[in-house]
Amino acid sequence: MAVLIERRIHLHNHPYLHSSSSHIFSRLRNLILPALLGFSPFVLAQQTATNSDSSPTLPDAPTVTSQSPDTSQTGTIHGVIVDREGAVYEGVRITLSEITPNAPAPRTTTSDTNGGFQFTAVPPGPFQLTIASPGFKSQIISGTLSPGQSFEAPKVLLSFASATTEVEVTASREEVAEAQLKEEEQQRVFGAIPNFYVVYAPNAPPLTSRQKFRLAWRTSIDPVSFLAAGAFAGIEQATNEFSGYGQGAEGYAKRFGASYADNFNATMIGSAILPSLLHQDPRYFYKGTGTTRSRILYAIANSVICKGDNGRWQPNYSGIIGSLAAGGISNIYYPASDRNGASLTFENLAIATAGGAVQNLFQEFLVRKLTPKARHDSPSKP
Repeated sequence: MAVLIERRIHLHNHPYLHSSSSHIFSRLRNLILPALLGFSPFVLAQQTATNSDSSPTLPDAPTVTSQSPDTSQTGTIHGVIVDREGAVYEGVRITLSEITPNAPAPRTTTSDTNGGFQFTAVPPGPFQLTIASPGFKSQIISGTLSPGQSFEAPKVLLSFASATTEVEVTASREEVAEAQLKEEEQQRVFGAIPNFYVVYAPNAPPLTSRQKFRLAWRTSIDPVSFLAAGAFAGIEQATNEFSGYGQGAEGYAKRFGASYADNFNATMIGSAILPSLLHQDPRYFYKGTGTTRSRILYAIANSVICKGDNGRWQPNYSGIIGSLAAGGISNIYYPASDRNGASLTFENLAIATAGGAVQNLFQEFLVRKLTPKARHDSPSKP
């Protein structure tokens, strides 16, 4: 029976015998079916032949046409993997991806001992080769295969992948404070009046002693500080305040010197020397959030409290003692008639404290809008 089946298939595929395939199928059926059912094929064949005239003829079975794939249109893709010195590489992974509708899954091969690779029976159309090997840069070659073409890929030059090392650099607190201090030194109201002692950056780190002295000195020698001292001296000259200084150029010079000395002493003692010794921050930390009432209370409170270098709020010993010290020193160069001893010193302290509260209110609600180079980060939290 196996011989008959083989012959049936052979005859079916023969182009000249295609028209008689239904008769062959009938004969083959007459031989196989009785064998499966236990009948003699010869008896059944004789009966079929005897009754062929009287029995109705059955329709022929449908013909199944087999089609062999057309390999005349496919092509090959081959190439060689080398390095920059011409040495071949074995074991490199090459993946072929056909870029066509309903494309099959990508095929993969590896380069042989001669560095070569090859893909056969590749349908025509666009394709992409991906060359990859551990330690080397992956490469992609694209092309279009014509029907029956033997495509030779250009030599693939493998190059080592560059080692990438990620290094996380974390700036120290001093470096961050230095960067922020440089920005604070650019803060000027209306672009002219120094506004160096205000912090807009959230969670700003404390200043070092060197930075505190630098900021105090920078403020003291700013041209606006000299102009302000000159303006106050002129007003005092016009109203004959501190009459012991007299009038004329000499009187104006003494008033100018006293006014500038007051500002210099208060700044150096209250914003540099004592903050360094007591580890306190002389700057005002802008709040900028919360209700208006909370911001008003915060600004007023900051005239008598400050943030320590440890980040905690504490009494502003630096500012209070600094004002007392500057007031005491002023008794040395003010006219004797205007020296009222301790009473004047404490009076000046009260005035300075009230003035600081008013200044903080301006800082909290107005000054930032008038400072072009103020930082625009999220405001600090108290």
